[in-house]
Amino acid sequence: MPIIFLLFIIVPIIEITLLINVGQWIGVWYTVGLVLLSAFIGVNMLRIQSLGTLMRARQRMEQGEIPGREMGEGIVLAVGGALLVTPGFVTDVIGFCCLIPYTRRALVSILSQRFTVIAMRQGGMPGGDPADGFQSHQDHVHRPSREGDVIDGEYTRKD
Repeated sequence: MPIIFLLFIIVPIIEITLLINVGQWIGVWYTVGLVLLSAFIGVNMLRIQSLGTLMRARQRMEQGEIPGREMGEGIVLAVGGALLVTPGFVTDVIGFCCLIPYTRRALVSILSQRFTVIAMRQGGMPGGDPADGFQSHQDHVHRPSREGDVIDGEYTRKD
């Protein structure tokens, strides 16, 4: 947790310094306008990207799949939206990176690999088999072998 604490100290100092320098360079009102414009553009981008992610998640659920990547993208979108509403240029750049589909998917991929490693080190999900860790959906799918016949049928239980 010390890294997060340092981020809460260092990022505002960088933001304030940058805002003061930009304000001296282009003027206070232009700086305020840039901050408001980036927030406005960011909120609209967030709305559009969130709807796209929601539609992809819905399609995957209708296909009977777990929308894991879409849930990760939703979290990154929420963080990006919060950063865009926060006044400052550094947080805006990071927020826009969370909204751009290519960088967002790369970030979700990196984070999912990191969290999978952490989960496997800690023994997987609580109450589960410690040797399992987190596994993808394909690891649990039973595929019938090509040998033998597959019998499809229905049954009724009679008590």
